[in-house]
Amino acid sequence: MRIGELAERAGTTTRTLRYYESRGLLTARRTERGHRTYDEGDLRLLQQIRTLQAFGFELEETRPFVDCLRAGHPAGDSCPASIAVYRRKLAELDGLIEQLRAVRAQVGAQLLRAEAELPHGPEPRCELEAVTETEGRRR
Repeated sequence: MRIGELAERAGTTTRTLRYYESRGLLTARRTERGHRTYDEGDLRLLQQIRTLQAFGFELEETRPFVDCLRAGHPAGDSCPASIAVYRRKLAELDGLIEQLRAVRAQVGAQLLRAEAELPHGPEPRCELEAVTETEGRRR
């Protein structure tokens, strides 16, 4: 298949495919006229890359998975290098989760402090009142 068809089937752009090729993640074969051609294996590589990127993996982190598929393994994550990337990503995600928990705790504490300082708690607001105020500022 040609580059446009592969891009369409993979849900990406030809520019992205050329970029992947420049990074060595995708290898095009060439026709006599110099047109790039691809096969179903290339589509499978792209699907692996796009799935991993949707999970938050950087492009370079997808390389071991691509290499694993190219080596003929049934899945991109059936090689030791891919497993190592999964482990690093999980450790990274665990760190981010801990940071978010700490930030959430701080924001929660600030909210409790702010609410405690209000004389009668937060005043209820009428949605119509908020719309009227917004319209008044536009005039």
